[in-house]
Amino acid sequence: MSRLSTPILAAAMTLTAATAVSAQDAGEFRRSAWHDYRIVTVAEGLVNPWSMAFLPNGDMLITERPGRLRIVRDGELLATPVEGLPDIYVRGQGGLLDVVPHPDFGSNSLVYISYSKPQGGTESTTAIIRARLENGALHDVEELFEANSAGRGHYGSRIIFDGQGHIFFSVGDRQASPRGDLESHPAQDPSNHHGTINRLAEDGSIPVDNPFVGQDGIEPSIFSYGHRNPQGMIFDEATGNIWLTEHGPQGGDEINLVQAGANYGWPVVGYGVNYGPGSAIHAASMREGWENPRHVWVPSIGTSGLMMYDGERFPAWRGDLFAGGLTGEVLVRVSLDGDVVTGSEDLVQSMGRIRDVRQGPDGFIYVAFESRSGDPSRIVRLEPAY
Repeated sequence: MSRLSTPILAAAMTLTAATAVSAQDAGEFRRSAWHDYRIVTVAEGLVNPWSMAFLPNGDMLITERPGRLRIVRDGELLATPVEGLPDIYVRGQGGLLDVVPHPDFGSNSLVYISYSKPQGGTESTTAIIRARLENGALHDVEELFEANSAGRGHYGSRIIFDGQGHIFFSVGDRQASPRGDLESHPAQDPSNHHGTINRLAEDGSIPVDNPFVGQDGIEPSIFSYGHRNPQGMIFDEATGNIWLTEHGPQGGDEINLVQAGANYGWPVVGYGVNYGPGSAIHAASMREGWENPRHVWVPSIGTSGLMMYDGERFPAWRGDLFAGGLTGEVLVRVSLDGDVVTGSEDLVQSMGRIRDVRQGPDGFIYVAFESRSGDPSRIVRLEPAY
C-alpha cells in the first residue's frame, strides 16, 4: 500500500478526525486515515496499569503502579500477583513502573523492572532491578541502579535494550526547582541523575564508551541530560535510533531523538508555560548547540508509553511511532521520514488516559488505560477491521 503525499495525508487525517466514531461506540469500529480498526478488550480489573510486556509462552506481564506485577494468561488475569518484589514507595506518581523481559528471556528468564525505591520517610528515588521470573515469583533479585535524585514525582523509568548488551532507561527531573537561575536546575547538572537518559551494560556495570566516563563530577551512567520526565522510549533496530517522549509542563510535550552526550535544555529552553497562570518558564524555545525536539505538542497530551510498529497486521503503519496520551486521552500515530516527523493522526480518542502502548507478538497494538482515581481499568488491543 503506497503512502499519500503529505498534503493529501493531512487532508485525510482531518477528514478522519471529523468522521471518527464517538466515544460511546468505543470497543467496536473506528476509522483512520490508513486502517480501519476494532478495539477489543483483553483484560479488565487492573489498577493503574503502567507497563505491559509479552513473554515467549504467550503470557502478558502488567505492572500496577500500587506495587503489583500481574500476569494475563490465556485471556485471563491471574488472581495472584507475582511474588518477590522489593519494597516500593507507593505515593503520588511513585510505585511499580516499567517491566521489560531480557531479549533472551526464553533461555535466561530475566526481567528488568523500574520502580520508586523508598529512602526513608517521604524520600524516594528511581531504581532498576533484574530478576529471574519462574513459577509466578521473582528469584535472585539484584539491584542494578539507584538514581542520585530526590524530589516529589517525575521518576521517568522507561527501560529499553539496544541489542548490543546495553540497557537505556530514563530518570525524570523529580519536579525539582532551580537553585537560582534556570541554568542552576538539577536537570542541567550532570553530577546527579535528575532529568537523564542512562546507559548500563545488562549486568549493571558502566560501559567504558559512555559519553561522560572519566569526567570528574559527572555521573558515568548518563547518556544525555536536560530532560524533564521521559515516560516513553523505544529502540529502532533498523536504524539504531532511540526515540523518546517526555512531558512538558503546561504545553510543550516533546518527541526527542536521543544523542550521546546531548543537552535537551530543560528548563532553560522549551515550549511550555507554568501551570495555573500560564506565566513563562523558559528563557527561549531553543538554543544553538543544544538538542531540539523533533515534534512538540501544544497543548500537552501528557505523553506516556511509546511504540514503533513493525508488524504485518497494519502494513501502512510500519515504521510509525505510536505515543500514548494521559491528559489528552489519545493514541497518536506519528509518521517518520528517516529521523524527521512528517505527520500525525489521533486514534483511540476519548476512551480514557492511555498509560502504555505495545506491539504484541501477534502484530496487534495493545493499549493500557489507567484511571486517575484508581478505579479498575483495562487493556485493549487494536485489530484490523477487515
